[in-house]
Amino acid sequence: MKPAPELTSSQPYLIRAWHEWCTDNGLTPYVTVWVDGSVQVPREYVKDDEIVLNISYDSTTSLQLGNDYLAFKARFAGVARDVMVPVDRVLAIFARENGQGMAFPKASPQAQGADQSALAEDDEPQDQDRSSAELVSSHLASVPATAPESVSATKSAMSKPKTGGRPTLTRIK
Repeated sequence: MKPAPELTSSQPYLIRAWHEWCTDNGLTPYVTVWVDGSVQVPREYVKDDEIVLNISYDSTTSLQLGNDYLAFKARFAGVARDVMVPVDRVLAIFARENGQGMAFPKASPQAQGADQSALAEDDEPQDQDRSSAELVSSHLASVPATAPESVSATKSAMSKPKTGGRPTLTRIK
């Protein structure tokens, strides 16, 4: 029996789908990006190692939503800048007008550790102190798989995964 081939990440496909959905519905697609040494963005707009970027066709030139990178040109304070973001650094994509979108997990700690060692060679020693802080999850968090014990029995029964192994979606308002 042949081993199953390693699957590619679904994240770039989901980013493209959300971008298309926003565009088709007249909404403005934005992405939240975790900024590290592999991300090419104007650093003066980065806050808490994150930046929010408008990726609409009206705000970008030469937009490429590839499997490995998001790349485009955009104006920041009237100055055209090149932007390149690895897909695994995208934390979320959403519509500005209504907030609908999708959040993604932060890159794995192993990948972050490799990035940090590469950064440590190029950066000043003070930047090495940030590595442990960057491993902490961003303000985006996943939904718990089960309800807290304080929730009534009917709600907790509804949130338990079915035995079929299919994931369930919990909506938070």
